[in-house]
Amino acid sequence: MEWTDLLPLLVAIFAAIGIPVALWSLRKGGQSKVDEFHQHLAGIGVDATVLSKDSPQQGKGRKGSWAQKVVGIIKLADSKIDSVNVIGVASQYGVNYYLDYVVSRPTFASAGKKKKTTMTTRKSRQFGGNVVDVGWKGDDYLAQRLSLDFGLKQKLLQADLSALKGGISIHPEPKHDYARIRTGYILPEPQLFEALDIIADHVKSWY
Repeated sequence: MEWTDLLPLLVAIFAAIGIPVALWSLRKGGQSKVDEFHQHLAGIGVDATVLSKDSPQQGKGRKGSWAQKVVGIIKLADSKIDSVNVIGVASQYGVNYYLDYVVSRPTFASAGKKKKTTMTTRKSRQFGGNVVDVGWKGDDYLAQRLSLDFGLKQKLLQADLSALKGGISIHPEPKHDYARIRTGYILPEPQLFEALDIIADHVKSWY
């Protein structure tokens, strides 16, 4: 028997072992991510509170699957962002964490048909060049609003976008009366957090 014949079996064994280990790691390590992020927000002057598991607000933005879990929700005050969900995604390769900045839809607004919208970047031509411009694609209305906001663009260009692996994406959830602004798990510097708050303001208008 060739070793290549064993490859599917080895992959299946690796997955069977890796996923339970990742789920265990998710349960053990998720709370530390929530605490770390909460402390960081306090450090940059954001009024934030970790919600208890029995809080009625814990239901907002908790949609997920067996491999994707909301490990904690942080409620924000004085922000266009209602809360931040710390998300853990388990796979046979380990656990990756993400942040969903949740923006509630105004009750008077019409949901309509919305599309996922993502940030695009353009780098200088030099090797390893810096980001010199940002734009948006997806929903025509929202992408145009975000692209024309030069204050937002300046804040994003002032931030360290290289740390934002996967960028910024906006996911409408009209059936659940909120939208998610998703990034990888990153402790945002003040300029980036201010940019996310501006994006949330545009999302509220879009809804």
